[in-house]
Amino acid sequence: MFTVPIVLEEADYMKHDRLTKKLIQEFFEEFIEGFFPDLHSHIDFSNVTFLEQEVYLDYLEGSKKEIDVLAEVKLHHEDKILHIHTEAQSTHEADFPERMFLYFAYLYAKHRKPIQPIAVLSYNRKQEEPTQFKVNTPTQEVLQFNFLQLQLKKKNWKEYIQSDNPAAAALLSQMGYEEHERVQVKLEFLRMITRLKINPAQMEFLYGYFETYLKLNKEEEKQMMEKMENLPEEEKEMVMQLPNSYFERGKQEGIKKRNQELALKLLARGMSMSDIAEITDLSEAEIKRLAGE
Repeated sequence: MFTVPIVLEEADYMKHDRLTKKLIQEFFEEFIEGFFPDLHSHIDFSNVTFLEQEVYLDYLEGSKKEIDVLAEVKLHHEDKILHIHTEAQSTHEADFPERMFLYFAYLYAKHRKPIQPIAVLSYNRKQEEPTQFKVNTPTQEVLQFNFLQLQLKKKNWKEYIQSDNPAAAALLSQMGYEEHERVQVKLEFLRMITRLKINPAQMEFLYGYFETYLKLNKEEEKQMMEKMENLPEEEKEMVMQLPNSYFERGKQEGIKKRNQELALKLLARGMSMSDIAEITDLSEAEIKRLAGE
């Protein structure tokens, strides 16, 4: 009876792991540029190779674990290779810094290349998470291992909405917004992706990623459509043309609302309900209800 929650938790983790891995690989340069600009300036992104099937061996448990993303890049103005290991973490683990070090040790032993480790944390925790792993003896500090870290919940989503960065757009869904800001975060995400120069498949993926972590309920969807009415006409039209079923529903609701307004005007002019029903595609029962209201 206790296995079901564990299985569900593991399934959720694996889904998060796959989604984040795809996001980082699909928009690797944009991810580095948006969140690690100092590192971005050193890298030549004209030739990025993702090393697949990289496996870390857990000798104590006798199991294998795949790392999330390992990218091989060249440095600007240097004939040097750099490996960038990015690990996505959706739950707090006290020994995570040690695990990052073990991944590093395994990868360095295998490739003998410099490695920049990056951790992407998406869970909510008030404390700052450590970015070091140390090994000390009574006589000296033997090891101090450091890694870069992106703690999404501590990021202010408003700082990214003016950018044209697809990775940042998707990750708005996991940043530090308040509950009452959910509708506005979704609206800003949609405005961002209308500015992106990406193909339809990438657009669908970004939308699906965002909806995985921030999906509006019906009441929030209604608020969203109302907020969109206040957008400039050209921008509103671009948002409404986004390729997803949500806006297909929105378009249908908009058409229905316009037909209802037209029906009321025709009623005021004395047109029969049967004629109005034929013109507006509304049922006579619905027209009677509108008249009564």
